[in-house]
Amino acid sequence: VQFVESGGGLVQAGGSLRLSCAASGFRFDDYSMNWYHEAPGKEREWVAVISPGGITMNYPGSVKGRFTISRDNAEATVYLQMNNLKFEDTGVYYCHAPNRPLDPWGQGTQVTVSS
Repeated sequence: VQFVESGGGLVQAGGSLRLSCAASGFRFDDYSMNWYHEAPGKEREWVAVISPGGITMNYPGSVKGRFTISRDNAEATVYLQMNNLKFEDTGVYYCHAPNRPLDPWGQGTQVTVSS
């Protein structure tokens, strides 16, 4: 099992980024997928979830209305569109399948938002 995140970078506050996560080694379309954010010096926190079929999504209040999760089951890839980025969105972003807790985590992708 492998998760490979990409798409991070340096962006000004108010800007946008689209993250991608390519998954392999399991039946991708059987599982919900999460995105997580790890800010410097803080614990990893959940920021988005999408159901296996891509019909249901949910977000915490801190990103609702700014972040959009989507998936392409044919490509075994999950995306995170991040708009109106804030300084506090800075950190490393990871994807993972919440019902596969023993799977290894990827390296994440760094997002840096300058104020």
